[in-house]
This record gives sequence, structure tokens and C-alpha cells, in this order.
Amino acid sequence: MATTARTQFGSLGSGNHFAEVCLDEQDRVWLFLHSGSRGIGNKLATRHIDTAKKLRHLLPHAVDDPALAWFVQGTPEFEAYIADMLWCQAYALANREAMLAAFAQAFFRFVGSGRERERINCHHNFAALEEHDGQELWVTRKGAISARAGQLGLIPGSMGTRSYVVRGLGNPMSWQSCSHGAGRRFSRNEAKRRYSVDDLRREMGD
Repeated sequence: MATTARTQFGSLGSGNHFAEVCLDEQDRVWLFLHSGSRGIGNKLATRHIDTAKKLRHLLPHAVDDPALAWFVQGTPEFEAYIADMLWCQAYALANREAMLAAFAQAFFRFVGSGRERERINCHHNFAALEEHDGQELWVTRKGAISARAGQLGLIPGSMGTRSYVVRGLGNPMSWQSCSHGAGRRFSRNEAKRRYSVDDLRREMGD
């Protein structure tokens, strides 16, 4: 896994990851990039999930479904999971930074001039230790990003549709969060069944 992390650092990945050039309502150019931990987070999470399933008989409450097993805070297994998770989040952040730098350099070279004025690099599908209602809690944002008051964030749209640069409102009802993306009308397999490459080309050509 260490070799994979080194060799794929600075690469975008597959699935719904993308890089695109956007123009906002004030004719400002945004270089928009969506990527994560390049599968390393998923692999490490799977390892820890397997461990949690094996140890579920030690939990303070009975768990009938192994998929609902968890680690008790303060145990070695919990601390190992948190350490790996935070490492993956740091890797994803650094990976995006490297790609954004290369993206900007290539874009400026292509257009002949330009300079970067602002950069937003936000996590999605992550967990963080935060304080809410006077309590310190681990908040998991699946399909969501942090949206503290004044915090800038990114919401990517579907391919060919608008993406959004947003400013958080810090709404406590949403745990100071907002959506990460457009969501899916169909599963990936169903979308592949319904639409061909030619369909995509026609859509993108409009």
C-alpha cells in the first residue's frame, strides 16, 4: 500500500473524479478538481471494518448485524483506526494540492498568462473531532462537506452541469454541513446500462 501511495500521488483517479475549467457569473475562471485518497482510504477502512466485525462480541451492546459493529473510543483499535483515517485525509488534501498546482501551471501555460488569486481545498466523505452544543463529538460527513459560518466550500455538479463555490452558514441543524455533490439518479451500473459513450458525447456537445 505504501508503494501505491507513492506512485499514484498527484493523480486524479477514476469513478466520478474529474478536473474541469469553469466560468462564474462574474466571468472569473475557476479550475475545479474533485478527487480523494485514491482508494487508500477505502482499503484501510475495509481492514478496520473487518476488525470491528471480529470484535463485536466485546461491545457493550449486542450487535446482530456485523455491518453495524464499531470501535469503542479509547481502545487500541479505535486509536489505530483514527490514526489511519486522519493519515488518509491528509494524503487526500496533499494530493489535491499537488494536482491543483500542476493544473494551474498547465492552464496558465496554455492561455499564455494568469495568476492564482484564491484556492479552496475541502474534504468530502470524512470525519472530524468537533464541538457541538458544548460536546466534543466525532462528526462523520458522508456525501457532505463542512460548512462553518463563512467557510468556503465546493459542490461539484454532474458532468456538463454547473458546479458551485459556496460559503457556509454554520447551520447547527445540519451540524454545520452541506451537500458534497449533485447525487445520483441511478446507480453506476444502472447508468452504464442506460447510457452509451455516444449518448455522453451528444450530451457534452450540446
